[in-house]
Amino acid sequence: HKIFMGPEESMQIQSNLGSDICMAFDECIENPAPREYVKQSVDRTFRWLERCKAENARLNALPDTVNPQQMLWGINQGGTYADIRVDHMKRIAELELPGYAIGGLAVGEPTEKMYEMIEVVNEILPKDKPRYLMGVGTPANILEGIERGVDMFDCVMPTRNGRNGMLFTKNGIMNMRNEKWKHDFSPIEEDGASYVDTLYSRAYLRHLFVSDELLALQIASLHNLAFYVWLTGEARKHILLDNYAAWKKEMLERVTRRL
Repeated sequence: HKIFMGPEESMQIQSNLGSDICMAFDECIENPAPREYVKQSVDRTFRWLERCKAENARLNALPDTVNPQQMLWGINQGGTYADIRVDHMKRIAELELPGYAIGGLAVGEPTEKMYEMIEVVNEILPKDKPRYLMGVGTPANILEGIERGVDMFDCVMPTRNGRNGMLFTKNGIMNMRNEKWKHDFSPIEEDGASYVDTLYSRAYLRHLFVSDELLALQIASLHNLAFYVWLTGEARKHILLDNYAAWKKEMLERVTRRL
């Protein structure tokens, strides 16, 4: 069954959902992609953004709109071509939207390339508007993104990796299916951020995973989500204390360790 989706339809669906933020209708380009194609794609994405802005304004003005304050955020694209990204970002910024997203990264390009793109785009992003990096990422990606000026992230990683038995902790990464946890009756994480961390032991969580018990997926998801909230909360704390760089360096070593 085929459905047609364009900028207007996308805005209408998001308006009906009534979310605080609605995202522009864009094309997420594959990496790598030919330069000429990327150029045409971001031009199209920009034309779509102008249509999104008009439709978002029209919908917000209707008397029966779910959320008449819905904010449209633009999405920067351009693959791994720095000049295309910069040019596209400048054009989006001229529309004076309430927030901006960096899209089309973490889709297979080397991590260093992703960080480089974040840096070039963040240089020209309006200083007083929130910045959102789409679909990122690991705890390390988040720490690096924050250092480069990103404010917001979204990612399936805490829950999807959790369901596969991968737990992120402040001392490293644990694979809960590993034999090594079989007789480890210590808490999942001694001073963890969630109530599940001290409620269940590592051995019990491993047992749930190897038995294919759904409770394992729930515990791991709760643990990882709480850990991500804790990590970003700590980042905020250290930004305010003005010692983020030093804290990040130490934290990076810890969260990337395999336990």
